[in-house]
Amino acid sequence: MYDFVVLWEWAGFALRWLHVITAMAWIGSSFYFIALDLGLNRNIDGPADGEEWQVHGGGFYHVQKYLVAPQAMPEHLTWFKWESYTTWLSGVALLMVVYWAGSEIYLIEPGKMDLSPWQAIALSGGSLAVGWAVYDRLCKSQLGDKPTFLMVLLFAVLVAMSWGYNQIFTGRAALLHLGAFTATIMTANVAMIIMPNQRIVVADLKAGRVPDAKYGKIAKLRSTHNNYLTLPVIFLMLSNHYPLSFGTPYAWIIACLVFLMGVTIRHYFNSMHARKGKPNWTWGLTAMLFILIAWLSSAPGFDGDAEKAAAQPLTPYEQKYAEADGFEAAHDIVLGRCSMCHAREPVWDGLRWAPKGVFLETRSDVARNARSIYIQAGVSHAMPPANITYITEKDRAALVAWYRAAH
Repeated sequence: MYDFVVLWEWAGFALRWLHVITAMAWIGSSFYFIALDLGLNRNIDGPADGEEWQVHGGGFYHVQKYLVAPQAMPEHLTWFKWESYTTWLSGVALLMVVYWAGSEIYLIEPGKMDLSPWQAIALSGGSLAVGWAVYDRLCKSQLGDKPTFLMVLLFAVLVAMSWGYNQIFTGRAALLHLGAFTATIMTANVAMIIMPNQRIVVADLKAGRVPDAKYGKIAKLRSTHNNYLTLPVIFLMLSNHYPLSFGTPYAWIIACLVFLMGVTIRHYFNSMHARKGKPNWTWGLTAMLFILIAWLSSAPGFDGDAEKAAAQPLTPYEQKYAEADGFEAAHDIVLGRCSMCHAREPVWDGLRWAPKGVFLETRSDVARNARSIYIQAGVSHAMPPANITYITEKDRAALVAWYRAAH
């Protein structure tokens, strides 16, 4: 069993690495083409909608864009799609490995909503599908001709989802799911709208028909949405590393403000690439939003009472580890070597918040984080950092024995 746990951890690492690599490829190509489109020189004669001369790597590139399609289809046509698909597929696989398989640790928070694992998983996966359906319906309505109003309405949907996720899941899972919700919309835009529309244009061209310009217009609207949603998705994808963003009752507001920051930053660069000047006011607004986020991250409102937490009954998952042989010894080791940092009010000099929002003060805390303790301080020496609290090999062996006894 314990070998399986280690292998499972490495599977999560492999998926995370794949997810980051493919996301870099997708974001890179997306940002490049948005910048290219905005920066095209359209004061030219001929059938092309615009052109651009670029230099990179010692070579010169002459790029031309056709509003609908060129008169003749080239033999080789590069499609940009697999970066998006692989990013989403690896992200969903990672969601399954970390949050679905570990739902009782990372997904469910009994104090918010008492869910069984299958119920939490159903809400997790179902919300992603429902989100795309709602968004797609809005875009296909008459609002599609009012892009600014549509963006405002999309933001309202994201605010509602951010609040909703925070009412159901752990803070960490809530922010991650908002990112997955948004990323699902972005990838579905590529798979369900942008690519099919481009295939229609290619098919018309090959058949000798004049392609309808509406397909390009629709695809560009969805591509623009993706452009503005990218930066917030990156933040949400990495948010589990920052407990100040998710370990607060205002996490859902922080997530919403991050979306606004993404809009202000992208507006600056989009305006610059389009040669419409540099709206430097966007940086001032971005700084104000960031300061507000920093304030909210430590604003009053979080119940950090360890005694109250200790009085809560153990969940079935926690009970399993609390009743395992060696728990009392493991509990004492964790309290003596870990809890000074991993506390609701840390006593270690220089720490104001528990690292990664992990608490290890109560019996429930220790039992709930059994797997992390096993990996971080048992199998590996990752914790405590630099073995600063001098945990012995005997203590590490006791933590390993306790975890394995539960299985």
